[in-house]
Amino acid sequence: MKPVTPDAALAAVVGSDPLPRTEVTKKLWDYIKSNDLQNPSNKREIIADDKLKAVFDGRDKVTMFEMTKLVSNHVTS
Repeated sequence: MKPVTPDAALAAVVGSDPLPRTEVTKKLWDYIKSNDLQNPSNKREIIADDKLKAVFDGRDKVTMFEMTKLVSNHVTS
């Protein structure tokens, strides 16, 4: 898979090195789980901390499906 380059907001979470999109998603989930950012009553919902708010266009929470779309705005091929 072709690597993508994260912008500054996304790089704060996954690092600035070019990565395949699948690895970007994996690193995001690692960050979300290690910081306990999933809604305990609805695991599909992600509660954004300050770093993720920058990636999620300032939103406090997003679903895992919305996350994929929002992350696309923060990578370049």
